[in-house]
Amino acid sequence: MNANSQTLPIGSVTESDVPAARATSLPWYCYAVVLSAACVPIGVLWDISWHLTIGRDSFWTPAHMMIYLGGTLPGCICGWLVLKSTFWPAPGEQAATVRLWGFRGPIGAWVTIWGSFVMLLSAPFDDWWHNAYGLDVQILSPPHTILALGMYAVAIGALIFVVSWQNRSPARWRSAASLLFLFACGVLVTKVTIFVTEFTYPNHQHGGLFYMVACAVFPLYLVVAGRASHLRWAATGASLSYVLIVLTMVWILPHFRAQPKLAPIYNPLDHMAPPPFPFLLIVPAFGIDLVMRLFGQRRGFWRDTGLSLLLGIVFFALLLAVQWPFSSFLLSPASRNAFFAGNAMWGYSETVGDWCSQFWKLDTDPFTWKAALLAILFGSVQSRIALWFGNWLSDVKR
Repeated sequence: MNANSQTLPIGSVTESDVPAARATSLPWYCYAVVLSAACVPIGVLWDISWHLTIGRDSFWTPAHMMIYLGGTLPGCICGWLVLKSTFWPAPGEQAATVRLWGFRGPIGAWVTIWGSFVMLLSAPFDDWWHNAYGLDVQILSPPHTILALGMYAVAIGALIFVVSWQNRSPARWRSAASLLFLFACGVLVTKVTIFVTEFTYPNHQHGGLFYMVACAVFPLYLVVAGRASHLRWAATGASLSYVLIVLTMVWILPHFRAQPKLAPIYNPLDHMAPPPFPFLLIVPAFGIDLVMRLFGQRRGFWRDTGLSLLLGIVFFALLLAVQWPFSSFLLSPASRNAFFAGNAMWGYSETVGDWCSQFWKLDTDPFTWKAALLAILFGSVQSRIALWFGNWLSDVKR
């Protein structure tokens, strides 16, 4: 895609250019793309549980099929939309598209299609890797890294796709698009938390590395939601979407009976293992919303730079305030119930013992002032990137 391929600058598309945006609140394919993309993190959480409970038995597991459905279906829908916009456009529809290789489609559709291709290309690599090396020793294995790139592209494409409808729709139809945009942000937050699981177990949450990792990745889509959404308390809404997705898996998976199929078996499970309880991101997300409402209404390079520093401090302080004591609770016997699923995320290959209820590496990874300052720095840099991306999303109308 180059400058010559675009017939109109993004800011030139108005409501009068796109009558379809006035005719209905949202077309069906907006819901289909975003909800299909949500199948990816749900499938990933299911797949991790499958590996922990049953082991590697086949590529064609239901969990894998849900992951690839979440990548293939949005790509097919966006491919159909590109063909429709190119050959059978409605009046004014092409004004909300960009040209690529002679075809026309929304920016988000092109990103989603690329992500779908990457996901499908990673499938045979992932299958070969498992057949060669067995159960993953880490989440971010080489094939999973390629798969993750495709998954993020699908979700970001869905995000751009729906935010363009939000930006060019009349006010009376904007709420549906804005809510769907927040849900798409929550899907991306869920994906981020999954891929840093190895560093964020409750057992890590009294160490410095956890807060550095959390502040380096978690604020991105929460701040994006706060900047680009037309709704109040947008970051809180995006974090609530993340919490509901993960809680659904925490509460549903243990109701499915399953048992390990690969030796050695040290923890004989008889049900699917749930993921860890979600982080209490609603609290720092609420802090982000407060900061954005008080200081984030006006924009500018230096204003956004100062705002990002404040966001980094607020996010870190509130995350520390709630997650530090909550992690102690999750490691205590009081959390070992169906609601919190404390100490229930361990797989069949783990010898469950006292180590599961203890904080890890406190001698080599202590929580220090240096770790706190680095966490604030990472959170501020991430917030600055998020504000830039949110500013761009606010102007997207194609």
